[in-house]
Amino acid sequence: MPSTLLEPCEFREEIRKSRFITLAAPIATPGEAAQFITQHSDLAATHNCWAWKIGGQYRSNDDGEPGGTAGRPILAAIEAQDCDQVVVLVIRWYGGIQLGTGGLARAYGGGANKCLQQAAKRLLVQRSHFTCSCAFSELALVKLRLAEIDGLMMDERFTAEGVDLELAFAETHLDMLQTQLADLSRGRIRLQRR
Repeated sequence: MPSTLLEPCEFREEIRKSRFITLAAPIATPGEAAQFITQHSDLAATHNCWAWKIGGQYRSNDDGEPGGTAGRPILAAIEAQDCDQVVVLVIRWYGGIQLGTGGLARAYGGGANKCLQQAAKRLLVQRSHFTCSCAFSELALVKLRLAEIDGLMMDERFTAEGVDLELAFAETHLDMLQTQLADLSRGRIRLQRR
């Protein structure tokens, strides 16, 4: 099951006099990835190579290194660690010794791999979306039950009769949550698949 990072992390190493700093962070959108890359790139460095992956979307960049020697190995490291919603930036300061295409791929991919291996991670839960309505007085209890199963409140709209909710949670909790919500509302709250 894919996982993402709990917090940004960093890995540093020197390979044949070239300095490499690998930075990785959790992201939710391509815009967040671009912002992370812009904020953390070092313009004084020789290369700022990166890759990110969010579900089926991914991008990578060699930033002047020979094609396929930096961005793709970084992306391969993200996939090898079964990570998702992650951005990795590898900053290189050239040390005067050529690494060759194989050496570059090993340096960039290896740094990304080591950085992600040491990072604190959390599993990404596949969530399904449901809607329901509840009374104002039941809202706090619905939120409590949702938090207990690591669910998300996607939207809440207040109406004259109560609150219309959009929830997202793992499918495995559907029966239990439906029973709990029915019990606290005397059967009025019904989850409907969105």
